[in-house]
Amino acid sequence: MSVNAQNTFSKGDKVVNLGIGIGNTFGGYSGLPIAGSFELGIKDNLFDDKSSLGVGAYFGFVSTDGWTFLYPGVKGALHYQFVDKLDTYAGLMLAMRLWTGYGFSYSDFIVPFFIGGRYYFTDNIGAFAELGHGIAYLQLGVSIKF
Repeated sequence: MSVNAQNTFSKGDKVVNLGIGIGNTFGGYSGLPIAGSFELGIKDNLFDDKSSLGVGAYFGFVSTDGWTFLYPGVKGALHYQFVDKLDTYAGLMLAMRLWTGYGFSYSDFIVPFFIGGRYYFTDNIGAFAELGHGIAYLQLGVSIKF
């Protein structure tokens, strides 16, 4: 049970985020990081009727200066609604960083922490901001709930 079903992230909700990044995490390379993610609500009422749990997938990309950087991952997030229309969350991601360019390639796995929020202008359309260690330190964009 949620306090305001149209504004809270609940079990069964599906959300797609599409955004751009500020401050890419691959060093001093220029280029505009872009990212997308999908999240599915899997559990409600973790602490009370304002809390829920979601899992999903993430993919980030930036290409610049002859290099291509890819950032696929899976993530889990704890959601808590403090204010109407604002879905706040924090979580962990298991991600692979892939670098290719000039005949060189490198990959590794990391487990970054992130925090974020989605503000819904309508029942299904909102804006999001996410701070953490994805393709960029800060990601901003559009959220679509279905």
